[in-house]
Amino acid sequence: MEKIRTVIIDDEAPAREIIRHYLKEVEDIEVTGECSDGFSGLKTITSLKPDLVFLDIQMPRLTGIELVEVMTEKPEIIFTTAYDQYAIRAFELNAVDYLLKPFPKRRFLEAVKKATDKIRSGSGNREPASRLLSKKPDPESPVNRIVVRKGNAINLIPVEQIRYVEAQDDYVMIFHSSGKALKQQTMKYYEDNLSKKDFVRIHRSYIVKVEEIKSIEPYGKDNHIAILHSGDKLPVSRAGYKNLKEELNF
Repeated sequence: MEKIRTVIIDDEAPAREIIRHYLKEVEDIEVTGECSDGFSGLKTITSLKPDLVFLDIQMPRLTGIELVEVMTEKPEIIFTTAYDQYAIRAFELNAVDYLLKPFPKRRFLEAVKKATDKIRSGSGNREPASRLLSKKPDPESPVNRIVVRKGNAINLIPVEQIRYVEAQDDYVMIFHSSGKALKQQTMKYYEDNLSKKDFVRIHRSYIVKVEEIKSIEPYGKDNHIAILHSGDKLPVSRAGYKNLKEELNF
């Protein structure tokens, strides 16, 4: 039987060693690579094309969540982390499992079996988070940067540089201080994860940074437009106008 090719990505050497030690009990797994940060992990996944990846979340340069968002290869992912607040996003990214450090060997081997069964069967179905978590995690904190792939390059856009976000079918266009970037993601993700203090949804197709708004003007009957400092004009829906009134207290 062909062995399952596996990569371990964690910035802590002892954590990688624990995973290697536990994997010695699994005969059909072969560790083909190890990395200590997200960028080298992305490069390794692209070149080695593993079947399974053990992935930490909080790492230098590129987090585990950001890595999965931009990688083109689609191995099975088991997150191994000390932080429970990323679990919901991890399962949105179709993680097989989410292990909180320090995890016992039994729990680790359960996750491995789940992944290997999925790989051997060729199944694309994922178990819902509710079956895998013993408690519901707290909501994620607002994101502080957006990761965008453009060709072979990975661009990190700090949230403070975002001017507004526009829905475009299954994608969003992120307009920022250095230009714009297209990303395959939902508007709901940005509505849920951008700071409510700094961003407001003004239309089903637009989320805008409050400080970018120069004025709000009537446009036809019962309609408004938001005029930005850049000169861009964005439509404001009735619900969006209500959001603006609540945010700006007018």
